[in-house]
Amino acid sequence: MEKLNKVVLAYSGGLDTSIIIPWLKENYGCEVIAYAADVGQEEELEPLNEKAIKTGASKIYIEDLKEELVRDFVFPMIKSGAIYENRYLLGTSIARPVIAKRQVEIAIKEGADAVAHGATGKGNDQVRFELTFKALKPDLKIIAPWREWDIKSRDEEIDYAEARGIPVPVSKAKPYSMDRNLWHISYEGGILEDPWNEYNEDMFILTASPEQAPDQPEILTIDFEKGVPVAINGQGYDPVALIFKLNEIAGRHGVGRVDIVENRLVGMKSRGVYETPAGTVLYEAHHALETITLDRDTLHYKQMVAGRYAELVYFGQWFTPLRQALDAFIDQTQERVSGSIKVKLFKGSVQTVGRKSPYSLYQEKLATFGADQVYNQKDAEGFINLFGLPLKVQASLDQSLKK
Repeated sequence: MEKLNKVVLAYSGGLDTSIIIPWLKENYGCEVIAYAADVGQEEELEPLNEKAIKTGASKIYIEDLKEELVRDFVFPMIKSGAIYENRYLLGTSIARPVIAKRQVEIAIKEGADAVAHGATGKGNDQVRFELTFKALKPDLKIIAPWREWDIKSRDEEIDYAEARGIPVPVSKAKPYSMDRNLWHISYEGGILEDPWNEYNEDMFILTASPEQAPDQPEILTIDFEKGVPVAINGQGYDPVALIFKLNEIAGRHGVGRVDIVENRLVGMKSRGVYETPAGTVLYEAHHALETITLDRDTLHYKQMVAGRYAELVYFGQWFTPLRQALDAFIDQTQERVSGSIKVKLFKGSVQTVGRKSPYSLYQEKLATFGADQVYNQKDAEGFINLFGLPLKVQASLDQSLKK
């Protein structure tokens, strides 16, 4: 392998990145700078300082990216309505570009000639990291150890770590892969690799079991300004505090769990179990507000855009002209998506039960089944005749051909 001068490694202190530090030094003869992103994983990041240095890093950066993640990545995604394959709220996906963006900035600051990550050659994260690197600093060399080394499994990683006296947070008995940030927690591996196996209840962190959730529902009001959530029950919160508060409330009611088999970008199917309590509430509330503030054509077209936007996030294509162009469209649609949504949380479910907005297009005098003076029901006859004209012409032709 070529000799490198300095490499910035995306470092979590987990199994993969714990052994990558000595592996990089052994195989590239380089200085390794560890970089850990605080994206709200609620773990003790401070011990990473000592751990990274002990395993061979020359220094470590620990960067607080929570506000940037929510403000510049999560909130635009909520406004878009993006949900991958109609189930996945993109918790891991949306965090990767902000993490990789800061990694590039550190590499430039340190004069590094390469960046490295611990994503496997089977996963989506390798694509998300590397597309960000290529978009922001295309001349940086990218090192992906999982695509280079001879290690083939989690068990072999554990053996590698033990041989070098490196403590790791997993064991062969329970090799779960867990990714956490303030938006969600994902679980993969272990017993979850068999899609017939039910998950273990003690696995969850953010959400109570729906069966054990309170027996009384809780009503929340979520206020939005131009598509961005700003308050809960009339109390304003900054972006990060709002997510944490909703995680606490919705998680208490068991809201936000999903168990899915998704199609990875690299071509295989993968089973994941996710907890996204705040996100589940916010997506429901935001969509409910759009139903009264967006006209039919814009709402329907935006739903198509949401599917493509979800793919861009999932595929790691955040820093692309298409995503930027879609954001321009989405921001325009959100100009009047302001108002309040009332939701009911109960034993794992969230349901909209009230909607109001100064920009509401809903008019009770038009929608009422009672007597009204604004809608002439006779007008519908001409509309139906014209709307159904192609069907009538087709049917007439079919009948004539049968004679």
